[in-house]
Amino acid sequence: MISLRQLPERWRRFDVTVRDLPLGLLLLLGSLLPMARNHGTELGELPDRPFDAVAFLAVALECLPLAVRRRWPTVCLVLVSLGFAADQLRGYHAFAGTALPIALISAGAHLERRRRAIAILLSAAYVPLAVALDRLGSGEGVDGFVTFYLVLVLAWGIGAWLRATRAEEAERRSRVAEESRAAERTRIARELHDVVTHHVTAMVVQAEAARYLTAAPDRLDQTLTAVSDTGRRAITDLRHLLDLLHPGHGAPAGTPHVGRFFTLVEQTRLTGQPVEFTERGTPAESAGNAGLVAYRVVQEALTNALKYAHGSLTTVRVDHGEQEITVEVGTDGSGAPAGSPGGSGRGLAGLRQRVGVLGGDFSAGPRPGGGFVVRARIPAGSPS
Repeated sequence: MISLRQLPERWRRFDVTVRDLPLGLLLLLGSLLPMARNHGTELGELPDRPFDAVAFLAVALECLPLAVRRRWPTVCLVLVSLGFAADQLRGYHAFAGTALPIALISAGAHLERRRRAIAILLSAAYVPLAVALDRLGSGEGVDGFVTFYLVLVLAWGIGAWLRATRAEEAERRSRVAEESRAAERTRIARELHDVVTHHVTAMVVQAEAARYLTAAPDRLDQTLTAVSDTGRRAITDLRHLLDLLHPGHGAPAGTPHVGRFFTLVEQTRLTGQPVEFTERGTPAESAGNAGLVAYRVVQEALTNALKYAHGSLTTVRVDHGEQEITVEVGTDGSGAPAGSPGGSGRGLAGLRQRVGVLGGDFSAGPRPGGGFVVRARIPAGSPS
């Protein structure tokens, strides 16, 4: 059994010609009803004539082409116009004359090529029709014929307006889709930057340190183990990131969150960077995206400390409030640049954007007396 909710979807699956045919059939049947005969569009004021075989042909020519009004709008308009001309010249004045403005609206809305040429040709064809009606004794007059022509022009204009509106909507949707794709690419690039840069920087610093530990096998083994551990954490974080990018995949267990600040600090300490870590307050269960953003702030700040102030005392303070998370990461300026790749400036800019989206505050710059400090205030409870 097909439910009523499924009927619209089933109907949309049919070819457009099949979907347009009922309109023409309905107009045809209405025109053939005895009560509707000689009560349709009347151009020229010729005397009414009873329906005959030619009347049925004219009515069919006006109505049935509406089935192709969207697929072949030019064919539809020409056939309907011929049927309308026969209808008026013979004096049937059938209700089917309503098909002409419908065909004009459809042509204005769906005709893609040679629109101006077709409009000019049909306008020129209207002149012989008006002359023929006048010679048959029409009392319409020039004003009446001009008024009727303007009504036809209005129908075409309505179709053209619908076409322009549809084109603008398609352009808007395309622009929104492109902006969404660009935003998604930016988000992916930002996540990859955060994950890859932090771990690779730590591995480079640890590998550089291993060069000078050949005379101390125990410390060399410890350093190489730290490099391996960092590489495994990088692979794990990348796997989590790819899982998050997979459509329909929920947030996997182990995704970076506020509970892993200590892991970041320990990983940085293994590179030889002295880090003092202070965490106050209890992370809110409903921190939402604020927890991940706070994690990224600490991660990027520690990465920059390794790059530009290696060996400098680094302090990390995280305060969990009821309404916000406050993060501060600073160095004392006593370190030196490490032998790691330079930055692109994308990290801090990305953090400022992330924090700003959540309505927070972000700052990064030199601190009085030397060193560098990164501060962020992130409102909690934002949806992830």
